[in-house]
Parts: sequence; C-alpha cells; structure tokens
Amino acid sequence: MREISLDTETTGLNPKGGDRVVEIGCVEMINHIATDNVFHVYINPQRDMPDGAFKVHGLSEEFLRKHDVFSAIADDFLDFIGDSPLVIHNAQFDIGFLNAELTRLGKDPLDMARTIDTVPMARKKFPGAQANLDALCRRFGIDNSNRQLHGALLDAELLAEVYLELNGGRQTGLGLGDEESDRTELEPQDTVVLKSQSKREARVFLPSAEELERHEAFIGELNEPIWKA
Repeated sequence: MREISLDTETTGLNPKGGDRVVEIGCVEMINHIATDNVFHVYINPQRDMPDGAFKVHGLSEEFLRKHDVFSAIADDFLDFIGDSPLVIHNAQFDIGFLNAELTRLGKDPLDMARTIDTVPMARKKFPGAQANLDALCRRFGIDNSNRQLHGALLDAELLAEVYLELNGGRQTGLGLGDEESDRTELEPQDTVVLKSQSKREARVFLPSAEELERHEAFIGELNEPIWKA
C-alpha cells in the first residue's frame, strides 16, 4: 500500500488572498513505513516574504527567487504523488494552497477525499492532548531536535514517523530483508527423545465377601434378573 506524507511551507495563511506555496516536501510510504523515495522543491512565489512567515520557515524572498516557479514543478509533483492517499497534518491548509496553485494553471484540484488528516487521528487517539507535530513527536519519542524552523521535507519525514505510530507502530519481531525468518523451506526440527518408563502391573480390585453377599441379596429382590438367566 503506497501513501504519501506531504507538507508545504507558504508565504502566509490565505491562499485566496495572494499567499503562495514556497516549499513542498513528500515522503513515500509503503505499508505505513517511509522509504527513501522523496520529492522536495523550493518554489519562487513571485512575491515578497512577510516577516511572520519568514520567522516560521526561514525562507527569504532572495533565496526563493533562485528557484523555479510552481508551473515548472507542477507536473513532477503530480507524477510523484500519483493517485496515492495523501497523509497530511491539517490537510485543509495544505490542500487549500496546492489547489489554489493548480487552479491558476488550469489543472484539476486535488480531492480532499484522498487525504488522511493526522490531526483528527491524534485527537481521537489522545483526547484533550496537544495534537501539533512537536507534541506528537515528544509523545512517541521521535527525535525532532533538528526542527528549529519548519521545513516541508523535514516535517513530512517526521509526520511519516508519527503516522506509523498512530497506526500502531512497527510490529515487533517482523522479519525484513534476508533474515532467517524469511526461509521458504522448512528445516528439520530437533528430535525429541522419550525416556522409557517401567510399566506397572495392573491393580486388581476384587469385591469382598460382604460386598458379594449384599450383591446376591439385591439380585434376589429383582423380578427375573438377567444375571440369573
């Protein structure tokens, strides 16, 4: 089962008000486990970078001006995600921005129905607890010490680990790779040696004379008992 952990960074909070996507990070997951197959781009938003957004991700207008605009990377992005489910922390935000960019290019928007939002997953699993990415990393013991600033690829990688834990974590004892547990042929089992034991003679329990006498008296009270035939 292929899924994509996805995160974006933007110039602000309002895609309909002119804010743009400046970074996309995607991590491929197979059966909930991240692979080395990733997609990562910085994007020239063709506009200024507000101070508030810069303090979040540290991406300056000068730095982003050196990179491609969204139209240049759109097809590569769509090819990478394919039709796989998209695992996103607060999916409404990221999908809203990506769809605004795709709509500008006349491309079909991404369907919200294909997203898996880890925010409601976390709130359902841990009612009343913080559900932000840093809090979930702390809860699951995931090292996020490199997350001094938000970064789309780093956050997508952390989210992939969080998503795995929200789904129960790695199965202990699961054999992966060329391990002995992957053998396809059965090996002979150890021979079990049974120790011989001495046999006891069967015990004989004969009725006593008193028991025989009582039995005869009981039979005598029966009407034509078969024992007397």
